[in-house]
Order: sequence, then C-alpha cells, then structure tokens
Amino acid sequence: MPVSAPAANPPAERPDAGGVAEPESESLPPVAAQPLRPIELDAENPVPGIDPLLLTCTRISTFLGDVGLTSATGFFLARDERLFLVTSRHVFIDAEGKHYPDRITIELHVNHEDMAESATISIPLYRERLSLWRQATDSAGEVDVALIEIDQSLLPADPVYCAFTPAHVAADEEQIEVGAPLLVIGFPLGFHDGLHHMPVVRRASLASSFGLRFQGMGYFLTDARTHRGTSGAPVLLRVPATGGGREGVSCRLLGVHSSRFDMATRDPVEDEALGLNCAWYADILLTLSEG
Repeated sequence: MPVSAPAANPPAERPDAGGVAEPESESLPPVAAQPLRPIELDAENPVPGIDPLLLTCTRISTFLGDVGLTSATGFFLARDERLFLVTSRHVFIDAEGKHYPDRITIELHVNHEDMAESATISIPLYRERLSLWRQATDSAGEVDVALIEIDQSLLPADPVYCAFTPAHVAADEEQIEVGAPLLVIGFPLGFHDGLHHMPVVRRASLASSFGLRFQGMGYFLTDARTHRGTSGAPVLLRVPATGGGREGVSCRLLGVHSSRFDMATRDPVEDEALGLNCAWYADILLTLSEG
C-alpha cells in the first residue's frame, strides 16, 4: 500500500521548557462517565442543517504553558471504544521551526440545539517528559502525521461531534482517478465560522496517481488553494449514495494535508505559486491506532 513498512515510533522526550508553569484547568460542562460514541458520520442529517463532515474537524491551538503559539486543524478518528485526534506531526513538534508546545486545546460542540455552545478541552502533549502522541516512520523517513488519544473522561457529557473510522480509510484496491474532485476541511489562517465553531471546506483535485508514493515519499499531491492553519486537515472523497462505494460509507478518507509545494526557481513576479500540496496517505492511521 502507499506507506511502506510503517512503524510507530517510541515517545519523544519533552524539550526543556525552562520551568513553564502548568496551565490551569479549563471550566467545562459535566464530564462523561464512560466512553462516548460519536454521532454516526454516515447517517442522514444527524444534526439538522449541519453536514456531518463539518463535525469531524476541530480547530487546534498550541500552547507552551499559557503562551499561545499556533493554530492548525485536527479531526477525530474512532476505533473500537477509543477516540483519537489526528493532525500533522509538525503541529505537535517541529525542530526546524523551533516549535515545542506542551499542550493543545480543541473546541467541542455541547448542544445539539445550539451549535454556538462549545467547550474548550485542554490536552497535554507530555506526561513525565515523554510525548503522548503517536507518530511513525516508513522506508523514506518520518511521516508528517500524528495522533493522540483523547481521554474521554475530560469530554463534556453530551458532546456533538462525528468521527472517521477505519472503514472510511481508502483501501489500496480502490481506483481513484487523477483529477478526481476532493474536499479539504479545515481552518485556513484560523478562518472559520467563529459563532458556530465550524470549519470551512476547500475544493481540491487529485494531482498525482493515488497509490503511488510521489518522489518515493508516503504522500500524494492535491491541487488546491491552501494556507497555514490547514495542516492536519482531512483530504477526502465523497462517495455517491448509489453505486461505486462501500456499502453504508458516505466518504473515503484519502489523506492528511501537510504542506504546500513551491519551487526555489520560481520568480515571484513572473510565476504564480504552484498551488500543489502534499497529503500523507491515511492508511498510516490504521497502524498508529492499533493497540
């Protein structure tokens, strides 16, 4: 399959944060007493007026102590009774950019009747100086995908969200044509419906052969307008209600958006930006969410 011999990496040691104080707990509604099941992603109109795909994503804010650093996109993956938050690895740690957050926050809707109501959940990235997220390498090196398990005891008692499952991850036997229309759901430059805490959707198309490791790396290309803040966004293909798709599955999760491409030889006056992006194959999530 696209990602060759992936292997989960051991936890990374937390960089020295210089004695940063631990953040205070967020004020939340009553919490869940047991594992919660997300709203069925493939059900018709589970929340009136809301496309369920929009409920799969959440805005991530990164922090070092109480100091805000960056924002990005994450999405939910449910496997068995466990819940994971998926994003790009560089959202959690980026040595080249000297980006070393020690926690993140996400937003969750808490009222089916009023999508303006939300709670902010703080998720630590380290425990006893060891990273809590899962990441991987393959035959070409590090994969820019990471996931972290969400402690469901921290969630509100009745959260409103949807999650992808392993059944949504595109399989290697599926043929997806070059130029196929794709969707990228996220928070470009942090832009979103701030009142209802909803992401926006950008149209994209498949710009390289799906199933082929572009330049030997574990990603494929998309043609789309993307911006900072979209890192970690799901790249997916809608499945028609009749014919051509897996029974009962409304979309196929193809990849995780990582970054834009550019050419060092591009003349900023004469040449437009390429408009091409890399998305890491989503099947790595099946490896990372095991066990």
